[in-house]
Amino acid sequence: MSDLASHESVARKPRDVPTDSRSKAWGLTAILVALYTVNYGDKVVLGLAAQPLREEFGFTASQIGLAGSIFFLALTMSGLLTGVVSRWGALKWILAALAIAWALCMLPMIIAASLAVLIVSRFLLGLFEGPSSALIHTATYSWHPVEKRALPGAFITSAASISKILVAPALGWVIVHHGWRAAFVAMSLTSVVWCAIWLGSWSPGPYGAEHDASVADHDGASTASAIRWITLIKTPTFLGAALAVFSFYTLTSVILTWLPSYFEKGLGYSRLEANTMFGIPSMVALVAMFGTSFLGDRLMARGVSSRIHRGLVPGFGLLACGIAMVSLPYIGSPAMVVVLVSLGYGLGTIVFPLFNAAISEICPRDKLAGTLGIFLAFMTSGGLIGPYVAGRIVDAATNPADGYALAFQLIGVLALIGASAAIVLVNPRRDAQKIDTLVRAATQ
Repeated sequence: MSDLASHESVARKPRDVPTDSRSKAWGLTAILVALYTVNYGDKVVLGLAAQPLREEFGFTASQIGLAGSIFFLALTMSGLLTGVVSRWGALKWILAALAIAWALCMLPMIIAASLAVLIVSRFLLGLFEGPSSALIHTATYSWHPVEKRALPGAFITSAASISKILVAPALGWVIVHHGWRAAFVAMSLTSVVWCAIWLGSWSPGPYGAEHDASVADHDGASTASAIRWITLIKTPTFLGAALAVFSFYTLTSVILTWLPSYFEKGLGYSRLEANTMFGIPSMVALVAMFGTSFLGDRLMARGVSSRIHRGLVPGFGLLACGIAMVSLPYIGSPAMVVVLVSLGYGLGTIVFPLFNAAISEICPRDKLAGTLGIFLAFMTSGGLIGPYVAGRIVDAATNPADGYALAFQLIGVLALIGASAAIVLVNPRRDAQKIDTLVRAATQ
């Protein structure tokens, strides 16, 4: 038996795996991708509405950036509680409740817009979105075995790109023709529609903790793992991957909040052009994510070490991203800036599905939601500093173009640090074997 199979049999393999249609697995994955798309649409809408809000209410770049950072503060705080939230009930009802909460959080700005309302509503939205990423990944992984999780993870992560490629231009058109309030209404209604589809479709998958719990309830045997979360967090794979995704999510948060403004005010494109071009980096990201994830799953199924495709590949992708961002202040052509941002962001995005799959590889099933919650909370903490610091840099710059370029350059340096940590530390197979040994020792 291979090392990976041994770890799966001890830590995560259910005692009775029913035969389920792969079409059902991918159909439910598609519904979860839709939820993550709504999730990112709620984030994107602030970046698209940034300039209209500044024009209507006189908000400064720092104030818009503060609202963005407050959102990520709440996102990080509640993400740390994912393990607790996951025990409140079945995933079906938890995700439905979160989606309805997102819809409600859109309403205050529609009814009584002000800076205080913007900050409070974004804070509440962050609180309710915090646990969702880990729970969405946990639900998705419950329908896919550990060696085939990079590709479904890429579909989940692609929601960010879908939001920028399809949702952002649509919302941009709505804002230009109907005002920013209409965009907030559209996102609220979308959450409600998704919830109705979800409640009529979801059932737990055979590779998840909910399936294990149902088996344990039936025969009275416990499936709980003796491994503590702190043990998983201290593994080199977790630490290296966490530093990498922290640095890249800092960039992601700045792109969500400021990229349309950069294209419009910094590079001289029209508002509609800027909102439309918002999706270009995500087109590159989709190609990079699906290409590396599909290849990675095939390599892992053939026994190639996950050190290569869930460690070195995303590490070097992030390294290329950092180099691209550091180069921006030296580029004089607006078109070349768009190309560099697109290539850098696209290559960096592969850290999300590949490192999430790496974390799932080292985790026992019952610890997956909580460990992913902590991992993703650390990741989103990059959003605490990104939007606000970028806004301060832009306000202090002699012109918007220099301010935005400097902000992206500084984040590029951070990405280089995160990439170096990932290349050196991330080795899921090695750490899975260590956890496997601890599981065996605890069960003997």
